[in-house]
Amino acid sequence: MTDPNRNNHPNPNPNSNNTNGNHKSTDSASQTDPASCSTRVNPAYNSGSGSNRFQLPPAWATVPERFQSWCQRRLRRLRGEALRHTATTGPTSFAPAAATNTSGADSYTINYVTSSGDSASDVDGPIPPRQLPRQQHKCKACLEKTKRLITEKFCRRKPKCKDDDEEPPNFGSYDSTDDDKRIITLNGPQPTKYCNNRISTAKYNVLTFIPSFLFEQFRRYSNIFFLLIALLQQIPDVSPTGRYTTLVPLVFILSVSAIKEIIEDVKRHRADNEINHRLIERLENGTWTTVRWSELTVGDIIKVVIDTFFPADLILLSSSEPQGMCFIETANLDGETNLKIRQGMPSTAKLLDTKDLTQLQGKIECELPNRLLYEFNGVLKEFGRPAVPLGNDQVLQRGAMLRNTAWIFGVVIYSGHETKLMKNSTSAPLKRSTVDKLTNTQILMLFMILISLCITSGLCNLFWTQKHSPTDWYLGIGDFKSLSLGYNLLTFFILYNNLIPISLQVTLELVRFLQAIFINYDIEMYHAESNMPASARTSNLNEELGLIKYIFSDKTGTLTRNVMEFKKCSIAKRIYQTERTPEESELVQNILRRHESSRDIEEFLVLLSVCHTVIPEKKEDGTIIYHAASPDERALVDGARRFGYIFDTRTPEYVEINALGKRMRFEVLNVLEFTSQRKRMSVIVRTPEGKIKLFTKGADSVIYERLSPRDQAYREATLQHLEEFASEGLRTLCLAVADIDPEVYEEWTHTHHKASIALQYRESKLEDSSNLIETNLRLLGATAIEDKLQDGVPETIDALLQAGIYIWVLTGDKQETAINIGYSCKLISNTMDILILNEGSLDATRDAVLRHVGEFKSSSTKDANVALVIDGKTLKYALTCDLRGDFQELCLMCRVVICCRVSPIQKAEVVDMVTQSTKAVTLAIGDGANDVAMIQKASVGIGISGVEGLQAACASDYSIAQFRFLRRLILVHGAWNYARISKLILYSFYKNVCLYVIELWFALYSGWSGQILFERWTIGLYNVVFTAMPPFAIGLFEKFCTADTMLRYPLLYKPSQNAKLFNVRVFWIWIFNALLHSVFLFWLPLCAFESESIWSDGKTSDYLLLGNMVYTYVIVTVCLKAGLITSSWTWLTHAAIWGSILLWFLFVVIYSHIWPSLSFASNFAGMDSQLLSTPVFWFALVLVPIASLLIDVICKLVHNTVFKTLTDAVREQEIQRNDPSQVMEESRSSEIRFKHDLDKRSSAKKEKARMRDYHSGHSIEFSGRRLRVEHLDFDEDLDAINQQREYHRRRHRWQGSEILHM
Repeated sequence: MTDPNRNNHPNPNPNSNNTNGNHKSTDSASQTDPASCSTRVNPAYNSGSGSNRFQLPPAWATVPERFQSWCQRRLRRLRGEALRHTATTGPTSFAPAAATNTSGADSYTINYVTSSGDSASDVDGPIPPRQLPRQQHKCKACLEKTKRLITEKFCRRKPKCKDDDEEPPNFGSYDSTDDDKRIITLNGPQPTKYCNNRISTAKYNVLTFIPSFLFEQFRRYSNIFFLLIALLQQIPDVSPTGRYTTLVPLVFILSVSAIKEIIEDVKRHRADNEINHRLIERLENGTWTTVRWSELTVGDIIKVVIDTFFPADLILLSSSEPQGMCFIETANLDGETNLKIRQGMPSTAKLLDTKDLTQLQGKIECELPNRLLYEFNGVLKEFGRPAVPLGNDQVLQRGAMLRNTAWIFGVVIYSGHETKLMKNSTSAPLKRSTVDKLTNTQILMLFMILISLCITSGLCNLFWTQKHSPTDWYLGIGDFKSLSLGYNLLTFFILYNNLIPISLQVTLELVRFLQAIFINYDIEMYHAESNMPASARTSNLNEELGLIKYIFSDKTGTLTRNVMEFKKCSIAKRIYQTERTPEESELVQNILRRHESSRDIEEFLVLLSVCHTVIPEKKEDGTIIYHAASPDERALVDGARRFGYIFDTRTPEYVEINALGKRMRFEVLNVLEFTSQRKRMSVIVRTPEGKIKLFTKGADSVIYERLSPRDQAYREATLQHLEEFASEGLRTLCLAVADIDPEVYEEWTHTHHKASIALQYRESKLEDSSNLIETNLRLLGATAIEDKLQDGVPETIDALLQAGIYIWVLTGDKQETAINIGYSCKLISNTMDILILNEGSLDATRDAVLRHVGEFKSSSTKDANVALVIDGKTLKYALTCDLRGDFQELCLMCRVVICCRVSPIQKAEVVDMVTQSTKAVTLAIGDGANDVAMIQKASVGIGISGVEGLQAACASDYSIAQFRFLRRLILVHGAWNYARISKLILYSFYKNVCLYVIELWFALYSGWSGQILFERWTIGLYNVVFTAMPPFAIGLFEKFCTADTMLRYPLLYKPSQNAKLFNVRVFWIWIFNALLHSVFLFWLPLCAFESESIWSDGKTSDYLLLGNMVYTYVIVTVCLKAGLITSSWTWLTHAAIWGSILLWFLFVVIYSHIWPSLSFASNFAGMDSQLLSTPVFWFALVLVPIASLLIDVICKLVHNTVFKTLTDAVREQEIQRNDPSQVMEESRSSEIRFKHDLDKRSSAKKEKARMRDYHSGHSIEFSGRRLRVEHLDFDEDLDAINQQREYHRRRHRWQGSEILHM
């Protein structure tokens, strides 16, 4: 549609190119018929004879109207995107200037002609970025850029968004239809039915519990496997173990999981009911009625009183405060306890009684429900009044609480699960631990072995039966089933299925759940000041904390306190500091003496006290408390107060300050808010003198590029001061001002208002309109704010580095600030070289990266004692496809990496790069919403519940209150949980193989008949009853060293970090150990039981008596094995091990007397008297377990004597109550000697290579950097030596071939 304001503000420079393609000053576009409703694209092909316009063919009129409308929308989107890309540099044109003569087939112009038809609404039409008066722009580069964008747009299809909640593409214009917006009628029936306000966070209900629960459980392959076994057992004459020996344990395990799920879900249902039954007042037919929250729906007008939560997402209409203001607390949404201000629109602020509310007529148009907490786009259209934009300042979100305001009236726009709070109630992405992945792989290998055993046993049975069926006719083995390979395979498949432990998954679930409780209740990780304990939001990654190799950390709020204090400022080439009183400061003295820079100083302080969104709260004693959205804003306003410029009053229309005793009122015309993309904040005010000024504060990178070319007074001096501030570790901001001509402001206001009432892509349009006014700035100075380190940060980082963990810092701060903080927190040492990458192009970045990679490769060490520092711009080039690999290699060679000025998406890309390339376990830690992306990309995400809120904590796997608690979480809980889970899994497989492989040995003895050796129910109860407790004891109470020792000597973390306790080699050693034990446990009792015996009741010994003897020895052996691998004994460990043995004997006594009272277990009747009265049984009870475990004891003795590890030595010192420091010093001395020998060898090789190159006419320059070996594992260092030898051999071979070619 045609902009009505275009002709009212003619272009002062008629020869300049026009940004807006909708109107031309000289061409035929100005003569377009206003009644036309089509949008035409007229490429002009310039030839030597002139320019000929291409007109649409007559057949265009026959094209369906719907297709025409689609084409129009696509063209408007394309044009809007092109205009958006040129908005920051000024107006440009798609066509060359009128006086320019172009020729050639590739020269063309695109003329957009729009009409005043209804094809685009006034709200959602494109924003014409018109050229502002008194501004000159360079258009040639912009023209080429625009043409390139258009060409790419036509030649390449942009993928569609997959998620409605994701940020849409940045189109400049979009037609809003009823399908992509919500229409709410005020005081009338709604055009469509919306959901009610009832919420449910529960996973199940009565009807869906069974199918949903079973679906979740049988997504696990192990449960599907055991279900298959249970079904196969139902086939007649196939199962040797009975029909229910697998089904009953499976049902028991599923029942335990179901009970756990029910208990948790009942708690959710109770919490939901408590919320849904809260009461609220709703306006119905002119009267207020009390209803439940669950009865509210979209369009209801409600009343909320002080200290009450908002029941749904509301649009604020009016309040008890002037101008419809109210104060809210959003701690439940983002964790911020400071109050925030919300304000109703002036047109609704006067609706203070019921009668006025009932007479409110109109509609609200807003965006569809989404999860964006800090964004909202809507329009209020009252009948007979102009449309009014609605933004986030008018939204009262569910979960927030009304504070310091008696009451408010609001209209519901989103209810129930469509509220922003519920939209954000999503679980973190599913992460699986490395141990789980390895376990699943080994289960698959065991399954393949099981299949092989089944096939081998089936074939052996077939051959044995064919051989013996003619002669041994009395066995009855000549029937079809005995000679069928298929039946035999099923029989052995059921017989050997228990090689895979059926109880492993439920045991792991319960153990991890209890380990998470240990983390939650660790008093050493409780922060008393914030009343914030550690919280394990997931229990699936407990053992992953013991495998951390890389840590990616944010700086502000993570390493630092995020409690800002104003320290210094730079104004007019001079640095000023705060004093005890304003009068003592040199800055105030210069104002009072009317120094030549006093005008700039006054304007600087006015900007500090006016350009913000801080809310002042006056106390009864006269003091003022500032409530700010960020600590930076509070510190800046407080800095102005310390210089005598006190901000004390804010209303929606103006702010007032006390400037050294003089009251000054500034009318706030516009607030251009801070975003992570803009990196700045501006306010447009009318001064007491009536002038219009733009106050801007932001990062130096965005302020300097918007300074006026005539403003050169303080640029260099301020830049030097910024570097000085950053070198001291201070956070910096630049401050600038611009005088705005009233005519320019009036024209810009129309553009900004049009952007503010757009429903589609309002943020992008507002950013474009802000770019138009934030130009030609005049630099005033800079501020420096101190953000101190948190307590214990240097000690924590030093301990993590000693543990062999690489630490990367990813921050948005300046480079100098990040480096200084690196020194302060001991991340960078004085002996460490710093490698800085600040490149301005892809080619320069490639050259720098390849050069440094070559230097490091020429050195003799595996990783260098170097800190790599890179800025965000260079990082953008380094992460490109063709350079990513080399950059990644360079980073992995360095000891420390610091990335500065990086965006949230760059943080996630860096984390993902290292995680995918190294396959190592990574950890990301942060405290703000900008850290969520990298937290979710890392193997383990840690959120800090800090000043910036709970966004990071809510998206994390674990949350802590302070960075120093990360030391205990990793070095203690991580190492312990890894050892516990590793031993639990290995022991679970061991005990199953130890028992069920005995069926294979018995098959050798019984002619591969498939006959079971044990009683059916003892087979099923082995995992769930008789050997269930030792794994729990190991998984919960095992620890190889005390917590104090682990914290004192971080080197003890290396065995778990290097996966020494659980890997493929260790797994199959345990499997072989179990096979060896099964041989002893079967063949020794069989040899001891060769002679026949007759009992007093006339019974003779049979296979079942042998089976119960073997079963007893198995239980005793596996329980003693649990004790053998236990490092920390508690009374619960004793109860688990000895109680399991006692439980089996009690079972034998009780189970032997069930029949005939109950009609089962007839073959077990009297078994206790037979078993317990046999001397051979008691003799073998001592002999067989000792013989089986003798090899284990010998191996453990040799290991602890000859191959003793550092962990074993420290544990021995703890047991003897000695100080382990002597052992640690000896270990360090041996490591130093080893590294010294390694360096000598490397130096000798380097010198030999240098001499060889010298004699061959080639000289090689080695880097003078100090390099050192950081990997203290001997095996890894020997591997490094071998790699260095191979590298030098290849290098010399290459050099020799080069000489030959020359």
